[in-house]
Formats: sequence, C-alpha cells, structure tokens
Amino acid sequence: MPTTNDIRATFLDYFAGNGHQIVPSSSLVPHNDPTLLFTNAGMVQFKNVFTGQETRPYSRATTAQKVVRAGGKHNDLDNVGYTARHHTFFEMMGNFSFGDYFKAEAIELAWKLVTGTFGLPKEKLLTTVYADDEEAAALWRKIAGLSDDRIIRIPTSDNFWRMGDTGPCGPCSEIFYDHGPEVAGGPPGSPDEDGDRFTEIWNLVFMQYFENPPGTRSPLPRPSIDTGLGLERFAAILQGKRDNYDTDTFRALILASAEVTGQDPDGPFNASHRVVADHLRSTSFLIADGVLPSKDGRGYVLRRIMRRAMRHLHLMGTTEPTFYRLVPALIRQMGEAYPELIHARALIEETMKGEELRFKAMLDRGLSLLADETERLGDGAPLPGDVAFKLYDTFGFPLDLTQDALRGTSHGVDVEGFNEAMDVQRKRARAAWSGSGDSATETVWFEARDTFGATEFLGYTTETSDAEVQTVVVDNAQVEAAGPGTKIALLLNQTPFYGESGGQVGDTGTITAPGLHIAITDTQKKLGDLLVHYGTVIEGTVKPGMAVTAQVDHARRSAIRAHHSATHLLHEALRRRLGAHVTQKGSLNAPDRLRFDVSQPRPITPEELAEIEAEVNARIRENTDVTTRSMTPEEAIEQGAMALFGEKYGDEVRVVSMGGPEEGRAGWSIELCGGTHVRRTGDIGLFRITSESGVSSGVRRIEAVTGLAAQTATLATEERLNQIAAMLRVPAAETPERLAVVLEERKAMERQISDLQRKLASGSQAATSIVEIDGIRLDARNVGELPPKELKPLADSLRKEIGSGVIALVSTADGKGSIVVAATPDLAEKVDAVTLVRAASAAMDGKGGGGRRDMAQAGGPDISKADAALEAVRTALAQAATA
Repeated sequence: MPTTNDIRATFLDYFAGNGHQIVPSSSLVPHNDPTLLFTNAGMVQFKNVFTGQETRPYSRATTAQKVVRAGGKHNDLDNVGYTARHHTFFEMMGNFSFGDYFKAEAIELAWKLVTGTFGLPKEKLLTTVYADDEEAAALWRKIAGLSDDRIIRIPTSDNFWRMGDTGPCGPCSEIFYDHGPEVAGGPPGSPDEDGDRFTEIWNLVFMQYFENPPGTRSPLPRPSIDTGLGLERFAAILQGKRDNYDTDTFRALILASAEVTGQDPDGPFNASHRVVADHLRSTSFLIADGVLPSKDGRGYVLRRIMRRAMRHLHLMGTTEPTFYRLVPALIRQMGEAYPELIHARALIEETMKGEELRFKAMLDRGLSLLADETERLGDGAPLPGDVAFKLYDTFGFPLDLTQDALRGTSHGVDVEGFNEAMDVQRKRARAAWSGSGDSATETVWFEARDTFGATEFLGYTTETSDAEVQTVVVDNAQVEAAGPGTKIALLLNQTPFYGESGGQVGDTGTITAPGLHIAITDTQKKLGDLLVHYGTVIEGTVKPGMAVTAQVDHARRSAIRAHHSATHLLHEALRRRLGAHVTQKGSLNAPDRLRFDVSQPRPITPEELAEIEAEVNARIRENTDVTTRSMTPEEAIEQGAMALFGEKYGDEVRVVSMGGPEEGRAGWSIELCGGTHVRRTGDIGLFRITSESGVSSGVRRIEAVTGLAAQTATLATEERLNQIAAMLRVPAAETPERLAVVLEERKAMERQISDLQRKLASGSQAATSIVEIDGIRLDARNVGELPPKELKPLADSLRKEIGSGVIALVSTADGKGSIVVAATPDLAEKVDAVTLVRAASAAMDGKGGGGRRDMAQAGGPDISKADAALEAVRTALAQAATA
C-alpha cells in the first residue's frame, strides 16, 4: 500500500519526468494577492504568470501546494471531523502549463498517471466536462476510451472556472472514482451527487478565454492548464479507504491524539480525535508561515482553529496544555516534505502551549455558563443570541465554537439574535466615541475637505515650499483672522510638513510671510488626506487666502528620517534572525528614538539582539541608496514588498527599498511605506538597541536610537563604565572580573552580618524579654535592623528554646516595620498568631497580616511605634488567655 508521502513523491516525479519544473509550495499567506485570506489553490502562486504580468524560466510546473480553507468564501471549519472529506488544511497536487500544452496533453498526462502509474482500474473511473466543451469530450473518448455514458456533461458553473469578474477563465473537466453500487450516492450532476459513491479525484481547468466586462469573452492567445488533485482523498482511494481520516498520515496523528489523551482512537471520541488531527496540521503550518493567533484577520481564524481543537482535547479529559505535544508526530509524518515545520518547531510548540494556557483559563467558566443556560432551554429550543454573544464577548468563544459545543444536542444557536447583540455593541461603541467630543472636533475638517479637497504633500522632495492658507481654525471653528498669541490649526493647499501617521511623528517648523511668523509644533493627518498644522501665531495676523512659506525643522526631520529608515532595516533583520512570523504590530519614529513592536511569542535574547543590531549596522555601513518607487499594489508585491492582511491600499503605493539587491529582490529590505526616509543607509549613522520588553501576549517591543542620539548613548555608557572602573581602581577592560569579585565579597559579608544580627537578636534580652501572662510565657523583642527575611527563622529558633509560649519579634530595618508572631504547638487551641500579629500591625498604623495559627507575619509603616506593637501583642495575648 503506498503511503501518502509515496503518492506525493510519485506525482511530482511523474510530472518532472514529463518536462515539468517541481516548484516548492508557496506560503499559506499569499504574497501576490492581498485579497485572499489564505492560499486556497495551487494556482495562486502562478496567478500573475497566467495573467501575463510575470514570466518564469519554465513553461511547465508541478507542485504540492499547502492549502487552508477556514475563513471567508472557502470555510470548511464547521464540518471538519464529522465528515469523511472536509479539512481546514489539505495538499493540492497540480500540474500547470503556461501557454505550452493544452487539453490533449493535459488529459493524456492525467489518464496515464491515474491508470498507469497508480494503477486505478479504468472501469472505476468516469469524467465530467462542461456542457459546451465537445473538444474535451472527444479527447476523453479518444485518449481514455471512455464511452459517452461515462463522460457527463455539466452545464453549471461547477465546470466553468473564472479567476474573477474579469481575467482568464475556461471550462473544467473532472475525474471521478466509483466506489461501487454498495455505496449510497449518484454520479455528478444527478440528484444524489452528494453521496459517497463517487469521489472527485482531479479537476483539470482549461484556461482558453479572457472574461471581459460585461460578460463577453475573447480567446486567450496562449491557452493554459491549471489542475488540482486533492492528495488526501486520492490517498484514501489508493489505500482502499473511503474516509480520508483512515489514511496513513491521519491515522498516525489520530493515534498520537489517543496516546496523549488516553482515549480510544475509535471509541466515542473518534470525531474529537479527527478534529485534533486536522487542526494540528492547519495550526502548525499557519504558524510556520508566520501567522500568530490574534483578535482579527488571519490570526483570528487561526485562533478559532486552535481553540476548537483545544476544546475537543478538553472534552477528552486533558487538564494541562496538550496540543503542542502532538507536533513531533506531525513532523514525523510531514517534516521531510515540508522542512519549514522542522525549522519552526520551537515557535509552533511555544505558541500552541501559550494559547492553550490562556484558553483553558476561560474554558471552564464558559462551558459552565453554556451548560447552565442549556439546562433552562426547552427541548429543541435554540440558545439565545445574547447568551452566545456573552460567550464570545466575555470568554472568547467564537460563534462556531459554541455551535460545535452544542452539536449532538437538540439545541442550535439563535444566530440572528447573536448578530443583533453584536450590532448593539457596535452602536454603543460608536455612541461612546460621538459623545467624547471627537465628533465635534472632526466636523470642521469634514467641511474643509468638502470645500478644498486633499492637501498636496511635497515633503518627499523638499522641506520648504510656498503655499496658500485655505482655512484658519481656532477652538474647532473656522475664523477669518488670528493674531499674536493665538493657538491655531492651519490648512494649506500644499505643504512639506509630514502629518503623523504610520508611526512617524508629525513635523514641526515655521510658516511665515512678510510680517507673519507662526511656530508649528505638530502636524496631523485628518480624514486620510488633509494635513493640519498646529501652532501659535508669534507675530502678525494670519488670514485665509494669504500666501505663506512653510519651512520644516530640518534637524528634527533628519533625525526622524534616520529613525524611520532604521525601523525598516530592523524589521528585516528581525525576520531574518527570528523567522518570517515577525511582523510589525506598532511603531514610533521620533527625533530622539524609535519604538518598534513586533509579533514574537518569547523574549528576544541578548545574543539575538546583539546579532540583530550588528546586522543593521552592517547595512548602514554599506551606505547603499535608499530607493522609493510608486507603483500599484500588485506590482509592489511582485517586487517582494510585503502586503499586510487587513491593510487598505489605494491604486498606488510607495515602495521603499534599502540595501543591495538580492536574487529575485530589488533590495535587502522592501516595504510599502508612505513615510520620509534618508537618501542613503549611511545617513542613519549608527544604530543602537536600548531595550527589549513585552507589550502584550505575543508582542515584544524594541526601543533604539540612531545617529547623534546613538552616539550620545554610547558615550554616556562609556563614561559610566570609566567611572565604575575608577571606583574599582582597575582598567575599564578588567571591570567585569573585578566587579564579580566585589559582588562575591559583598555576598559573603551580607551572610556574616546576617548571622551576627541573628545571634545578637537571639542572645539579647534573653533574661529580661520573657514575661508570663496568665500562665503563658511571652518572649517579645524589638530586634532593630535585623532584615525581615530573618524574622521567621529567628522566631522558629526561639520557639524551640522557650518550650511552651509565644514569640513576638519586631524589625525596623530599611525604615519599615515588620512583625512576626509564633506560638508553640501546645497553645494551638488557645492562641491564634494571626490575631496577635494583626494587633501589632494596627499599633504601627498597618493593616491586615496573615499566616497560620502557629506563625503569622504583618507590617506597619510607623517604626516609631515598634514597642507599642509589642505591647499590643501582650494585651491581645492577655485577652486570649482569659477567654
């Protein structure tokens, strides 16, 4: 029986032997089509080749393409685990011709592979063609020898493929496998086609037309071939199975799930094992391709997949994070074909474990709420929409997870009510924003935008320009004039001032005219394309219609440019050192520093930071040109620029390239960016990372400085090092070794001091500190500067010496009061150390205190009342003794 790995290799080798270039699978995040959520077909990476926008050094290709269908148009998530052939992740095998061969050879190649190489019986196969495609029907008769009753004509769009409303299109032809009459279901095109008897193996798309608006077609000058064969369902047929989950790869993952959960792989949790096996694949491959769980976009879809799998693991009795423990089993099955799994193993496991820990914290409470609510429902009644929304809003349960949790019960979910609750929340959020005053603030700019249109930005090429004042705003209202001392907001028809956006702060500078001087302290972008200048009139009067000169603060702009340009180099260095999962989550580019937030599930080590810093400085020293080009988003992506999912791009974008070109790339770093940048990387001067910290789950923050700020920071560090060296009386180069010796000596002295203090405290007042209160001995001592951490050991030692009694110790070390009260075991029923220590704490103006009946600890801020605290213990003990 061939394994899935054997079938994949045989397929690729077959087409390689027939002149096809084996092309590696592209990322699940499509880089050439930002409209797609995930790569959903083998042809996605060749889209621009089919449209003629891109050429390749080969005209025939074959791939094993990773595919995810779990969001948007292609969403199989709800059915996964409960049917034989639904998956969130699968492999699409395919062969492609870019204007080389066409229908005849495509049909011949497919037929010979299926019946010859893989040996499927011809009598078990039938095909479909588009109803009007007589050419394809004739070829199937000629090449495969199929009779007309086994060539089914389909008149619907199922057998006519389109790339979009316009673009390449053409008829399809599909190969089906017949499992036999004992299996329910009819042939394609029949009323019973959804049964399991006939399984689609392969879809051959004959791209021979170009769809023109409005619905007219013209022949393509170079007809092409695009095919797709689902590896999982093909493997099921070749392995004699009718269920994809019974194939070798899935079976191995299901057995791994059974092992970590202790549940029978074929028992009552069979569907749960299938869900886990499928979602393990999609989760691992998505993380390997740089997608991390988040609240929106691709990350949200990933989180839904992960949480669905984790809920099924919870159903099977797991109490600790378990999902990540299955990654080695997946790598054993698929790591050789997809080495990115091996390279990203640590990231995959770490991300899974962290997400499951967070989810488990909410899961029990959410499921408890769901159980309580369903108990109140009548038989067959749906779960109210507001309850489903509460599960989503409070416990992080996506709607489909709630629906999945109710699967197998008589209850569904009131989806319409859920959507209504969602709309109410959105309206509430909008109302809160409108009531904040922001709405009134923006109204004046809506009016200005309607009157004057967009501001023309000239700051890419100049820092000085003439302009005309369009409107003057004071206190959110347009005015006819503003004199000295007035704080204003100013709109010009054109400006070199950059408005704050994309992490880059707004420019400052001056706006002048004869007799007029305005100090600009900030520039903001409003409504997408208005640049508003905020400042104070220093001299003269400004009026709408005046001709002025706008001058950006050159030194400040230069520093901002350096920091912004450095973020591009930092971003690329992070991705190359840590992995493609690193993406920008926020930034600040100011004149004195930069701040860069990135997706990264763990802290970046000092060694990694040093390597990243060195890499950025190496690119700076290369002093290569920084090039900026305007192009369409599609062209930018072809150049290698990264398109971020969820970003809205206009008809034209700016592409900034830094560093020398590499194979297939115009530069070392290529990003879509509307900010201002240095002319050459050397203008950045010097780059230095000053800190690395966590911002939120899965997001790390790097702060850095460049140029003069980096030089100043370096000199300050050197000066501090020299001062330390002077105090240690050694050369600066020997500082670490000498400091290590000093620290070790200090630790030794601290231990000696602690021992002496404990001995002194233990020996002092020995004869006078013990008093008897109603038959109970009390040893109450003010031990002065004894460190608080020494109180409990000392109290324990004195408790052993006293035999039967109570120990009360007060420390005033470091200006803070600390109290410990301990009682011997024989007094457990009569004396409560917690009560005594709280009385002492209150005497020193403290609150609370806690511990056990035999040992408790508290504090108090007023150390002048240390003796009063001991007296409070005596009083409280006397009350306890007589109770």
